[in-house]
Amino acid sequence: MPKPRLDRRDILKGAGLLGGLAIARAAFGEGSNTQAGPISESDVAAAEKIAGVNYTATERAMVLEELDDMLDRVRRRRSAIPLENDDAPALTFDPRLSGKNYFQPTGGVRLAAETPGPLPHDQSIAFAPLHEQAYWIKNGQLTSSRLTDIYLQRIRELNGRLNAFITVMEAEAKQQAYDADVEIRSGKYKGPLHGIPYALKDLIDTAGVKTTWGAAPYKDRVPEGDAVVTKRLQEAGAVLIGKASMGALAYGDLWYGGITRNPWNTQEGASGSSAGSAAATAAGLCSFAIGTETLGSIVSPSARCGAVGLRPTFGRVPRTGAMALCWSLDKIGPICRAVEDTALVLSALNGADAGDPCSYDWGFAYDGSTAAAGNIRIGYDPKWFAGEDATDLDRQVLDTLKEMGFTLTEISLPDLPYPTLLSTVEVEAAAAFEGLTLSGRDDELIWQGKTAWPNTFRAARFHSAIEYVQLDRFRRQVMEMMHATFEGVDMIACPNYAGHMLVITNYTGHPSLTLPLGLIKRPTFPLTGANDKKMGLERPAPYGFTLWGNMFREDQLIGVGRLLERAANFAAKRPEIDPI
Repeated sequence: MPKPRLDRRDILKGAGLLGGLAIARAAFGEGSNTQAGPISESDVAAAEKIAGVNYTATERAMVLEELDDMLDRVRRRRSAIPLENDDAPALTFDPRLSGKNYFQPTGGVRLAAETPGPLPHDQSIAFAPLHEQAYWIKNGQLTSSRLTDIYLQRIRELNGRLNAFITVMEAEAKQQAYDADVEIRSGKYKGPLHGIPYALKDLIDTAGVKTTWGAAPYKDRVPEGDAVVTKRLQEAGAVLIGKASMGALAYGDLWYGGITRNPWNTQEGASGSSAGSAAATAAGLCSFAIGTETLGSIVSPSARCGAVGLRPTFGRVPRTGAMALCWSLDKIGPICRAVEDTALVLSALNGADAGDPCSYDWGFAYDGSTAAAGNIRIGYDPKWFAGEDATDLDRQVLDTLKEMGFTLTEISLPDLPYPTLLSTVEVEAAAAFEGLTLSGRDDELIWQGKTAWPNTFRAARFHSAIEYVQLDRFRRQVMEMMHATFEGVDMIACPNYAGHMLVITNYTGHPSLTLPLGLIKRPTFPLTGANDKKMGLERPAPYGFTLWGNMFREDQLIGVGRLLERAANFAAKRPEIDPI
């Protein structure tokens, strides 16, 4: 039996906290958010252990004189310059390397999916792919109001078991659905998302509706305006049915209202942080959902819950009006039940916005008849598919791709300390939520373990700014390395957590597509905040696989993913969830 895969909690645990924290707290004031008193040379000596340096007594005395001025600047900035979560840094991340050529797509979205059959019964309608629902609505076989009512009824029956929604917008959704029906009957059809109910991760703003970030300190937060993503989906005619649950401050599946559950096994969490988005989609509580990823938050819950998650190229989708966790890593993308549905959603989300300095205009197009052309070169490392960490389903992917006529090319990435890059998440997240740490309100977060955000935020303040810059330089080396790798292949096939591909591609900005391949028996994951031992109960649960794409080639990922999806026929399987 293969070992269960790591989720984001496990990944961040591997990042390692700075040694000597206890010494530093003793020197600078245990439990205090400000300096406890004048700094002495012995304090500097203690701090050297954290910084990993060793100064002479003369050097230490000179440093002490400089530190007084440095700390004064810190105090003055804190007191005079209030920073809100939406205050972006002046330095921005761009995944496009200077002097490199990137594919520029043109055209719209044309699916290869076949025309659906007659309208089925309500449960099959609920689990139908978005594109089939859109066909029925466009052709008058189904109304948005009926589809919305189907989902609202399922939410009433099942959400108590799943905890997938923080806020259900029943009245608003019914009104939006009614308006969509009127528009469609009047000949004002807006496109394939018109009248389609969706869930929005609760870190994306909705005017007048709570956006809580899943965290107790913000549980009553009501934004005045909509995020750009919210506006774009509204313009496409989609019906917002509710705000999906998420791990507090985009980490894990534990939020102030409880744990979001995996529809296939409600004894375990849905993984995170787009936990509610994946659980609601997989459980047939909405047609699709919007998730976000900083470091696995689309990949991980999609894989665990049996959903399809598309993580777009960094910068494709603007984050204006969305909670910032890590400015240089955060991405917004769709979670669906069918691979080609992700193309429909991404098409509506794509494009720059002035409010997000990291976003840019770049065309997106998908043609299902050509996206999976036979000349696509797929890279893989044999080591990823060997040993106990790989499953038969992983190895079957390679066989299936060969049978489909794709060229498989062996690759090998340099053996570098990629997990050291994780310090970026810790530092940027601690900066984004500095107010929680300095005010002591981090104690209000429900999860207080050593790998939880409160402790990570505190420890991150002892990261060296110099080391942060050095890691950024290493990051560029990794970007150059991946660009060279993709000169030889068009995409990479790799199990979700093998070969550091999750970390590497998040830091380089490359897109990914995660899709379910089948069911395997595996131990139940422990609930967030519990001990790290896996529970003994084994039961069938979804197993996903990830394709990692070249920059701006989401179309190729979707094209090849559609063929793998058809071969796996996972859509024929549905979770059995007992209502309360």
